[in-house]
This record gives sequence, C-alpha cells and structure tokens, in this order.
Amino acid sequence: MRITCPICGERDRREFYYQGAAVALDRPEADAEPEAWVDYVHVRDNPCGMTRDLWYHEHCGSWVVVTRNTATHEVIETALASDIKEQGA
Repeated sequence: MRITCPICGERDRREFYYQGAAVALDRPEADAEPEAWVDYVHVRDNPCGMTRDLWYHEHCGSWVVVTRNTATHEVIETALASDIKEQGA
C-alpha cells in the first residue's frame, strides 16, 4: 500500500505507523460528560469499506489523516492532521 504524505509525497506504507481511527481529533472537552469520554476512549467501529484513520509518518514526523477503503486498501485522500483539526472537520 502506498500513502501520499502531504509533505513528502507518495511513500511506502512501511514508513507510517497506524494510530487508529481519526476520532482522536474529536477529543471531548475536559468538562464533558462521562459518557462522551467512554465513547471517545472505548467505542470503536470496525468498518468494511471507507474509514478515516490517523497515521504517523516516521520520515518527516507528520501526523496524517488517511481516508481509505479497508476492503480494497485503496487510499482515497490524505491530509495533515493539523490542517483538519484547524478546519474542525
């Protein structure tokens, strides 16, 4: 699988480390209800098809959000996690 780093360009998947679903970008506020924290920490989907994941690129140290198809391993889109966090997406 090839992943396009927004900084370095197309790279081999072995340069990246999978960090889980990109819900990590949607961290609840510190004073959020306990249910929000339970969902954030423990509840995860295991989708077949489109997913949005957080990957760490070892080469340049960037955090990349990768939209991909888990059934075909096709990478649909990549973006810097910092850009997505700023946009609130």
